[in-house]
Amino acid sequence: MLTKEMTVGQVLRSYPQTVQVFLELGMHCLGCPSSTMESIEGAALTHGQNADELVAKLNKAIAEV
Repeated sequence: MLTKEMTVGQVLRSYPQTVQVFLELGMHCLGCPSSTMESIEGAALTHGQNADELVAKLNKAIAEV
């Protein structure tokens, strides 16, 4: 289960199927250096998203595999 404290980089490395969730929400800088160290919560705030909703969508994506 993913949490909003995890970094975007951790999530992408462990669960590549989450890329689509990030892209659908307009979070296109997945390969930028800051994404490797930024928390899901921080990325959500930067992109005007609700962190809890983002985590829920990411967890749904990893459960569907």
